[in-house]
Amino acid sequence: MVKRLTIIILLIATTLSLALAWGEWGHKHINRAAIFALPDSMRIFFYNHSDFITEESVIPDIRKHTINDKAEGTRHYIDIEDYDKNSVDNLPRTLSEAKAKYDSSFMQKNGILPWYIQDIMVKLTKAFRDRRKSEILFLAADLGHYLGDANMPLHTSSNHDGQLTGQKGIHSFWEAQLPEHFGDTYNLNVGQAVYISDITSETWSIIKHTHSLADTLLLIERNVKATFVKDRIFRTDSAGNIMKNIFNQPIHTSEYALAVHNAMNGMVQSQMRHAIKDLANYWYTAWVNAGRPSLEDLDSPALFESNNKQYQKELKLWKKGKLIEIGSLKEF
Repeated sequence: MVKRLTIIILLIATTLSLALAWGEWGHKHINRAAIFALPDSMRIFFYNHSDFITEESVIPDIRKHTINDKAEGTRHYIDIEDYDKNSVDNLPRTLSEAKAKYDSSFMQKNGILPWYIQDIMVKLTKAFRDRRKSEILFLAADLGHYLGDANMPLHTSSNHDGQLTGQKGIHSFWEAQLPEHFGDTYNLNVGQAVYISDITSETWSIIKHTHSLADTLLLIERNVKATFVKDRIFRTDSAGNIMKNIFNQPIHTSEYALAVHNAMNGMVQSQMRHAIKDLANYWYTAWVNAGRPSLEDLDSPALFESNNKQYQKELKLWKKGKLIEIGSLKEF
């Protein structure tokens, strides 16, 4: 029975290959850290449900790969080059404008990430206005996933795994192996959430900035690779074969990972911090646009009383830029 269960778990895990824009470690830390950037009027409610918001951060990928939700995949990326080779600024600002310009099959192929983020914001604002607790939590946590995707450069490029430049495997290397190895050194305190006056404009600003890093990311890795002999780039087994993780992705050596991470000059940490800050800002903006509804009475006072000691501990850690240890699947 144990052996059979292990096989089932491995089969499910394999379906998530290349699924997580920041790996499980990254997505969970983004959602958790964003909670502490909220004002007190929101933070206590979100903290009461911090475990749900943390775990829910990876559910969009489970919908995509495990449940095989056909509508899900296109929400996680946008291939900017295939929409417009000249500039992000030329793309339709809203989903309705995009649908008027492109047919559905084209959009399904090339992604709708920024437009979907806007759609979730409309729904989250309504959920706050209607004070629907379950909808608030579900949409807020999901939004964290897509904003995480929007801050991962290769989720904005048709060269999403370096397959066009002989760098296949770089996607999971950058988004999962590097944060897993070096994320404990990152400062995840991004300050307090601020109001965004124009979500449409801000969403495209995020996409434009993220996309501007894609070619740089790929170039940096190519340059580092040129300085390494082949047998020092990937971990190999006793037979000399490149070792793979449970998602069948190649595992780079610690030496190579350190060299690339250093050459990125803080890019990985910076983009993770952007994702955390964006998420807190979007949550706060949806709440403000909903009329700043009270969230305190959506939970029993006893719930926060029971959480308060741990809350104070985590808040103190966050002020230092750290989080408690968060259980996540170790991908590398």
